[in-house]
Amino acid sequence: MEYIKECIDFVLHFDKHLEQFLTHYGTWTYVILIGIIFAETGLVIMPFLPGDSLLFAAGIFAGKFPDLLNVWVLLVTLSIAGILGDTVNYWIGYHFGKEHIIKLIPFINMSHIEKTQKFYEKHGGKTIVLARFIPILRTFAPFVAGVAKMNYSLFIFYNIIGGVLWVGIFLLLGYCLGNVAFVQKNFKLVVVVIIFGSVIPVIW
Repeated sequence: MEYIKECIDFVLHFDKHLEQFLTHYGTWTYVILIGIIFAETGLVIMPFLPGDSLLFAAGIFAGKFPDLLNVWVLLVTLSIAGILGDTVNYWIGYHFGKEHIIKLIPFINMSHIEKTQKFYEKHGGKTIVLARFIPILRTFAPFVAGVAKMNYSLFIFYNIIGGVLWVGIFLLLGYCLGNVAFVQKNFKLVVVVIIFGSVIPVIW
C-alpha cells in the first residue's frame, strides 16, 4: 500500500522530480527517462511507473529547457524504449508460457488461455495499440500477447505504430502546451485529467 502511495505521489509531483533530475544530471536525464519508459512497458512487475504523465512532463521541460532536452531526440529515443519494452515483455510472456501461468494463478485454466488466444487472433492488433494509452493495461497487454502466442510479425507491426503514437501524442502535447499559464499553474489537475482520459478506452 505504501508503495502505491509513493507511486501516486511520484506521478502527481513528477514536474518537480523532473526539474530536480535536470538540475542535478543535465543530459543524463535522457537515460533516466528512457529507463523508466522501458521498465514501465517491458517489465510486467512495473505497471505503476508513470507513463503518460512522464511523457507529458518531458515535453513541457523540453520546451522550457531546449538546451538540456531536445524534443525530437526524446521522440526518437523514448519511442524506441517503448517499442523495445513491449518486445521484451512479449518474449517474457511467450517463453514464460501458459503452463506456468496456470500453475502460478489458480483461477486461470486452459480454457481461459484458449479464449485469450482467440481474442488476440481477432483483436490483437488494436489491443496492442489501444493498450498503449491505458495505464497498467499498457504493461500487461504485450505480456498476455506473448502468452497467447500472438503472431510476432503482427505484434511488432502494431507495437511500432502504438509506441510512436503514444510517445508522440503525449510528448508533443506537453511540448505545445507547456507555456500555457493554466497548465503551468495546474500541473496536478492536468495529470489527473490525462490519467482519467487514459481510462476512457477501457470503459469503451
